[in-house]
Formats: sequence, C-alpha cells, structure tokens
Amino acid sequence: MGSEVIIIPIIFGVIFAIAYLYFSTRNKERLALIEKGADASIFVRGKRDQAAPGWKIIILNLSLLLMGIGAAIFIASILHYSLGVEEEVAYPGTIFLMAGLGLFVGFTMTKKLYQEE
Repeated sequence: MGSEVIIIPIIFGVIFAIAYLYFSTRNKERLALIEKGADASIFVRGKRDQAAPGWKIIILNLSLLLMGIGAAIFIASILHYSLGVEEEVAYPGTIFLMAGLGLFVGFTMTKKLYQEE
C-alpha cells in the first residue's frame, strides 16, 4: 500500500532531475562559448522558409503509424479467419510489422520534405 505513495514523487523527481541537468548543462555550454568570444547567433536555430513545421511532421508520422496499425488489424483478421493462422501469432506480428512499415514510410516522407527545399 505504501509503494503507491512513493512511486509518484520518484517519477516527478526523475523528470525534474532530467530537466535540471538539461538546462544547467545548456547554460554552462553557452557561457563557455560566450567567454571564448563566439557569435551569439549560433544559439538561435536557423528557420528555413520552405521547411515544414514540426507539428506537421509529428501529425504525418502519427497518422501513418495509426493507419498502419488499423491496416494490420484488418490483415490479421483475414489471416486468422481465412488462412487459419493462430490469433496469438497473427495479431501481434502483423501489428508490429505494419506499424514499423508506417513509421518507415513517415520517415521517408519527412526526409523528402527536407530535401525538396
């Protein structure tokens, strides 16, 4: 019963520690570069005019992943009922295969978006 009370603060503590380390390290790196006389423009990300925003890429990959999972369930049911493949094999195997295929297609489409500019 006491383990539930301990787990939540540990999760928040880990998230806080990761964020603290990320921001403190980034700050130290920037201060070191400024002390050496580096140009401050290296801290600003260069925005490309034709590049797709990040949210569009996330939506693209997520939609292809979900379409792959949906198609996998359909294909697995065909395998199970028509070809007699065991249900415990057909569904997980097809879902992982099609989800991976959907993510690969999303990666390829994202790479083409960046190469077109």
